[in-house]
Amino acid sequence: MIQFNKVNKWYGPYHALVDVTAGVGRGEVVVVCGPSGSGKSTLIRTVNRLEEIEKGTIILDGTDAHKPRLDLNRFRSRIGFVFQSFNLFPHLCVLDNITLAPVKLARRPVGEARKQALALLDRVGLANKATAFPQQLSGGQQQRVAIARALAMEPPVMLFDEPTSALDPEMVGEVLSVMKSLARDGMTMMCVTHEMGFAREVGHRVWFMDNGKILEQATPDEFFKAPSHPRAQAFLSDLRAH
Repeated sequence: MIQFNKVNKWYGPYHALVDVTAGVGRGEVVVVCGPSGSGKSTLIRTVNRLEEIEKGTIILDGTDAHKPRLDLNRFRSRIGFVFQSFNLFPHLCVLDNITLAPVKLARRPVGEARKQALALLDRVGLANKATAFPQQLSGGQQQRVAIARALAMEPPVMLFDEPTSALDPEMVGEVLSVMKSLARDGMTMMCVTHEMGFAREVGHRVWFMDNGKILEQATPDEFFKAPSHPRAQAFLSDLRAH
């Protein structure tokens, strides 16, 4: 579904992504972890061109994500992206947040889009919040609305960029449970997260990054029991110490 081939990204002299080559299979859940500043969020943001790359290729479901003259709106409509900070439209109620893209971009009838939005709200456990505004919701509720909004375009792949890091600890579980249900349904997912329990329970593979490189690709069992790279071993040792 997603193929990175020798992807490189610089910010001025800083080499943020270094020859990244890896692939996410259809229906696979890949968890990207590593220390802060390792390039995790930069990598996931290159998939839908929130970040441009200088060298290499990224192929998403057969389309070169960084080719010239790509119809970005059409391309991005096929990628669900869930941000750390929710990014809901504060002046729109929950229902309108979810139906905006299907109506404006996909040209779906309003009635059909609203019916789908209500079904998605039910799925994320917020059927009673359709008329609420974002500021009336908890952080966990806002993030679940953001997931429903991303799903409304029926994307074949979902990207999560640290979706729980802005939440109070008691709200993390409600968001992770929605993500787990998506994984059970076979959604292709790429998740940047510090939630190692999620990685262990739901991930098919773990990518460990540091200094812009993927240093290790392993199953959760392999990664947590016997990581092969010394940097990954030190990272897990630090986690356990805390």
